[in-house]
Formats: sequence, C-alpha cells, structure tokens
Amino acid sequence: MNTAAILAVAMVLDAAFGEPQWLWSRLPHPAVLIGRLIGWLDRRFNTGRVRKFRGAIALTLLVTITGLLGHAVSFLPGAPIFQTIIAAILLAQRSLANHVADVATALRVSLPEGRATVARIVGRDTADMDETAIARGAIESAAENLSDGVIAPAFWFLIAGLPGMLIYKTINTADSMIGYKTPRHAQFGWAAARLDDLVNWVPARLTALLIGAAYLRPGIWKTVRRDAGLHRSPNAGWPESAMAACIDVSLAGPRAYAGTMKDFPLVNPEGRTTLGPTDITAAVRALWRTWALVLLGVTLLAVV
Repeated sequence: MNTAAILAVAMVLDAAFGEPQWLWSRLPHPAVLIGRLIGWLDRRFNTGRVRKFRGAIALTLLVTITGLLGHAVSFLPGAPIFQTIIAAILLAQRSLANHVADVATALRVSLPEGRATVARIVGRDTADMDETAIARGAIESAAENLSDGVIAPAFWFLIAGLPGMLIYKTINTADSMIGYKTPRHAQFGWAAARLDDLVNWVPARLTALLIGAAYLRPGIWKTVRRDAGLHRSPNAGWPESAMAACIDVSLAGPRAYAGTMKDFPLVNPEGRTTLGPTDITAAVRALWRTWALVLLGVTLLAVV
C-alpha cells in the first residue's frame, strides 16, 4: 500500500470507529503517552535559567523520539497494517464531530446542559454563556479542530508518512500543554508554540480552501482573507472564517477567559448573529462534507 492508500483506509476507520472507550479505558492512548513524556520533560527541564533554550532542547528530543518510533514501524512485518491503525488512532474526525454534536443535543435540553457540554471543548469561561455564545464556541472549536485534528495530521502523513504525523501530533500536543504565555511556560514553551504555528501554517489555509470547496463556494476566499487575520492566532482564523462564511454565521466577538472579558472582533459580521443548536448541527455537516472531499482527494492520489 502506498502512503495515500494507507491514509484513505485510516480515515475510513477513524470515521467508523472514532475513539472506542472499551480500548482506551484499558490502554493509554498514544496522545496520552506523548503528554506524559511532555509532562516529565516539563518537570525535569523547566527550571533555572535559559528556559527558552531548555524548552527547545526538550522539544527536539520529543520530536526525535516520536519520529524514530514512527520510522521503526516501517520495519515491522505487516508494516502497512500497523501504520494504518496508528494513523486512524491519531486522526480525530469522528470524535470531533461527536463532541460538537453533543453540544447541540445538550443545548436543546437546557442552557446549563449546553454550558456544561461546551466546557469540554473550549477554554473560555462558560458559566454565563447564553445560547448564541455556546453555539459560537462549539462552531469555532469545530473549525479549529478540523484543521488541527484532521487536515493537519493527514497533510503531514502524506508529506512524511507516519513519522511526519507523529511529529506533528507531538508538536501540537506540546503546544496545548506548555505553549502558553504564563510565568511558568512563556520561555520553556516558546519553541513549542512557534513550531506549532509553523507546522499548521499550510494546513490551516488548506482547511479554509477545503471547507469552501466542499460547499462549492470559491467566493468566500475574499471574506476569509479579510477576516482570518482578526484572530489572535496566525492560523485558527482561516478555518473559522471559512466555516462562518459557508454556514452564514457570525463568529468570535467578546468572550471571557479566567474571569477577564476579551473584546475580539466579529468574524463574518454579515452572518447571522443569533445562533442556536441548528447552527451547531450545520457546522457538524460542514465537518463531514469537508472530510468526504478530503477522502475523495486522498483516494484519487492512491490510485494514480
């Protein structure tokens, strides 16, 4: 099997089975193992002076280990089978769609249920969210994680096989754990944050193109280019603005983090500003339409 064929099968397996709880309740998920290693390096090396340098060395060690492990799989008997299974585990389409859909289901029950459910997938304060804020949070998470959890891992698998996907997931996990401008991690996590921006640069823009293509909406690119830069992240604004334009909603805007209100500008302000469960469901459909387009493209690559 070539790389594209392995990825196509892995995408189907992930879409069919997602994250089986019976398995991960008994075994540690690869992302959990990576997280434990990051946590150990954080405790061991994030001390004393030159923390930025120590963080860069720790990250280099991390990606070297995971890259070599990914390369070692190619020497196993039946290597394509193991590569396919690992790639399916590291993709997150089914789990992402389920988590976002759960917010719509909960919001149809009550506001407290919606707040509790969206809190599982966003980092902002949720205690005072109204229906629109809950829906926006879910839709923004859907768009950003489509890029980080599906398109980027698939992109790096096509570019560099399983080692590329594992290295990407390592960098992305490191950024989510230590890539914050807090007193503890501003220096030590600097390399992880910057490298995460770099490895997501192309996938984020590719995700925006794919969302637009899935809806046959090439005209949204003007809106995406106008609004993507409004996001505080150099990458997340691209899939979010594409999602907003395609399902005709307005995203971003004011929200609170750790009790402090942040006044972010609206993305796609021409879209509907009063949102609810139906809009979350539309975002889930967008996830699957984009996934189907990617699967078609990968399958074509596999057979040419």
